[in-house]
Amino acid sequence: MLARILMLAIVVALTGLTQPIVATLSVRDLILLAGGLFLLYKAVHEIHHTVEFKEAEEHPTNGAGAAFAAVISQIVLLDIVFSIDSVITAVGLTQHLWIIVTAVILSFVGILFFAGPIGEFILRHPALKILALSFLITIGVTIFMEGLHKHVPKAYIYLPMGFALMVEILQMRYEHNRQRQKG
Repeated sequence: MLARILMLAIVVALTGLTQPIVATLSVRDLILLAGGLFLLYKAVHEIHHTVEFKEAEEHPTNGAGAAFAAVISQIVLLDIVFSIDSVITAVGLTQHLWIIVTAVILSFVGILFFAGPIGEFILRHPALKILALSFLITIGVTIFMEGLHKHVPKAYIYLPMGFALMVEILQMRYEHNRQRQKG
């Protein structure tokens, strides 16, 4: 959490760097472009491994230290990417860093409290994992587009996501009722 708050302060400073350095792109734009591409790569990679059942192949037991370091670095990179997007949004909502830090602390506490049950639920429902990764693709494209100075209205993102989630919830309810009726 402390690392995230420190990173938050750094990202707040970086979001102010909006002067073009390469063509019409600023440091902020380059960070958004790289972050969007990273999210796209990571989400597509994870969907592929989930669908093709390649998770067991990718985590060899003999290189546990290297695998652990890779996982930690990927978590840090994802955290940075999401921090950039959320910080830019938060700075647009408030100029008070203490409000943003309070929100980070509260969200961190919520994650600690609910991570286990949510993780277990997603493991029982792999379609939700694929749906969440598909949402990451959408978010990655959105972040990338914002790096190119193309604004994507949030309604165009959240409405289809909400609709897809509701369809999946209905599908899960149908399967639950069907299994209950069988047994």
